[in-house]
Amino acid sequence: MQVRLATFNLLHGRSPHDGLVDETRLAAAVATLDADILALQEVDRDQSRSNHLDLTAIAASAMDAPEHRFAAAVVGTPGERFRPLTHDDDGHGEPLYGIGLISRYPVRTWQVTRLAPVPVRSPVLDPGPRGGIIMLRDEPRVVLAAILDTPYGPITAAATHLSFVPGWNIRQLRQVIRALRTLPPPRILLGDLNLPAGLATLVSGWRSLARRPTYPARQPRVQLDHILADPRDGHPLPAVTAVDAPIATISDHRPLVVDLA
Repeated sequence: MQVRLATFNLLHGRSPHDGLVDETRLAAAVATLDADILALQEVDRDQSRSNHLDLTAIAASAMDAPEHRFAAAVVGTPGERFRPLTHDDDGHGEPLYGIGLISRYPVRTWQVTRLAPVPVRSPVLDPGPRGGIIMLRDEPRVVLAAILDTPYGPITAAATHLSFVPGWNIRQLRQVIRALRTLPPPRILLGDLNLPAGLATLVSGWRSLARRPTYPARQPRVQLDHILADPRDGHPLPAVTAVDAPIATISDHRPLVVDLA
């Protein structure tokens, strides 16, 4: 029996080739991964830039996955106008941005953990044609975890997308690990951690299940997207049998895929 894990920063479903968000293109990109458990980052719901689509629901349908949940990090649009959520159901009827977790396996329980942003604007290198340094306002982040009934028994899987601010993302990763340690093992963390592989494993103390560069998509040079497993508590996962970071028709990141068997 095989379990396929994947994490994918969607760039809100936008294609780097034409700048468009197309529902069919998004569904095809997700279906190609054929994941059993999929973590999504930079996910829109009801945003005008992504045609007011629910990207998590589209991805779940493409996977034929009965279990899915979207967790908003902010109400509004990052880079434009946004505000923190005041509670988990805040922002009904407004544009939302966050992460998603999708599973072909039944979910026993969900857990949401919220992470505070850097309190001041931070310098970031502008990847656009003009280049240079721009001062960006960091947004709150969120961790979405689920206890899943898999063929290998219960597994805790969690999705997140950490801050782009160096140092603050390390602080957030430590918060994530503390939160996940309250849930039953074995534990897996999937997501865009905005950290290179060596630093992600060093800070977390968790084992990397996949070492592949994922960013930028066309010619990836660094691994920002990770699938980590907690080595503690004596609940070993099945062995890793395959790892891939295939190019996709959407996003500026490549998805990261791991097979366990």
